[in-house]
Amino acid sequence: MPLAETVLTLLGAVLLDLLFGEPPGPLHPVVWMGHWLNGWWRWRPQQGRARQFLFGMTAVLLGAALFALPGLVLARARVPLLWLLSIPLLKVTFAIRALLRAGGEVQEALEQGNLPEARRRVRWHLVGRETADLPEPLVVSATVESLAENITDGLTGPLFWFALFGLPGAWAYRFCNTADSMWGHHRPETEYLGKFAARADDVLNWLPARLTALLIVAGAALAGEDPRGAWRTMWAQHRRTLSPNAGWTMAAMAGALGVTLEKVGYYRLEGGDGPLDARTVRRALRVVRWTMALMVGGMALLVGLIGPVQLPWAGSSWP
Repeated sequence: MPLAETVLTLLGAVLLDLLFGEPPGPLHPVVWMGHWLNGWWRWRPQQGRARQFLFGMTAVLLGAALFALPGLVLARARVPLLWLLSIPLLKVTFAIRALLRAGGEVQEALEQGNLPEARRRVRWHLVGRETADLPEPLVVSATVESLAENITDGLTGPLFWFALFGLPGAWAYRFCNTADSMWGHHRPETEYLGKFAARADDVLNWLPARLTALLIVAGAALAGEDPRGAWRTMWAQHRRTLSPNAGWTMAAMAGALGVTLEKVGYYRLEGGDGPLDARTVRRALRVVRWTMALMVGGMALLVGLIGPVQLPWAGSSWP
């Protein structure tokens, strides 16, 4: 795909997301990825750590190749204007509007004083932890943590790999991220079956997470928050989480807002003693918006600067 068309694809996909959000579930490729993983899950080996690890690795590698294939076919096609299909195909790999809407719905429930509904919305949209008994500060903390972490998963990661390797890169990333979400948990049934998915996601998000954290610092300045606090907290506390990546963005957000974010029994990111309430969610959303705007602009600039990457299997410039 020529350079100009690649930049237009990126910007067009972002515009499409902002205008229309997510496609219906049955049409969403992430749902198809889930079906693929569920199909493999039924055939999983019940015993043997090595067998389970190899099975999980095979499912992830084959799935990533399968879902990257449409982008490769599209890139090799020589049909006028067919590249326009790349706009919706890229859009479905990220979700700006959905993330902002999820945070906004929690903020709305908190502003209405409806804590049970805020708990439900956090559990439904943003986190995997149990929220039924969380007090308001921990509901707010879970919301802000998820908003910060999901900038990487929901935007930076797909656009970063698109900037380097086009649609196949974005779709392969999205598949690995989905596999990690479904299988990459420290539970007996997934410990070894999902280990490759978890490690692959860690590797793919290593650079995007750190780039996102730096842009949160810049976004904090533009949003009228505390960029110095974001920088200090990010560098001092990013190792406090089990994830090698999530701590960077969550710590940066804690410092930007001057609050302490905590998942009880797991980590505590001490950016300050500010209150955790509906206003905190509103401030976090403002930082997220600025961070995402910087991210989109930066990725468009990156594509413009590096030009198409030469990949031997594509038979031409990529993306």
